[in-house]
Amino acid sequence: MAGETTMTIIGNLTADPEIRTTNGGQTVANFTIASTPRNFNKGSNQWDDGPTLFMRYNAWRDLAEHCSATLSKGVRVIAQGRLSQRSYQAQDGTNRTVWELTVDEIGPSLRYATAQVTRTNHAGPTAYGNPTAPAPAVKPAANEAAATDPWNLPDSTDEY
Repeated sequence: MAGETTMTIIGNLTADPEIRTTNGGQTVANFTIASTPRNFNKGSNQWDDGPTLFMRYNAWRDLAEHCSATLSKGVRVIAQGRLSQRSYQAQDGTNRTVWELTVDEIGPSLRYATAQVTRTNHAGPTAYGNPTAPAPAVKPAANEAAATDPWNLPDSTDEY
């Protein structure tokens, strides 16, 4: 989306994603990522932790389901999303403002862990993050190994 502020944050989930369904029937997962910068202190010859940034995230629809099924407390993730601000009135009558990121992409960091990728079928036409675009046509696999390959996508010469 043009003109939106996007951010990429690397950090650890502070709790398991909380998944719920809105009144409109949309699935949403909410979670917090803690990101702590580390700097090497030449004087003490040690790593020093900086102030931790706690950022609240929300993921929608299929991505919410995938986050809930895949991510858990303590997992190091790389998350990219669109920053937004919203204001509301708390139950005590005070006005509050929160900053949130709507997740566009998220996955585990493979720097200190491994992951097993399982490709899912799209429930609807959500090609490349555009809910109004038609899903790309995937050609039938030539053999069983290719059919189970999670990276078995059409190449750039295929028509959509």
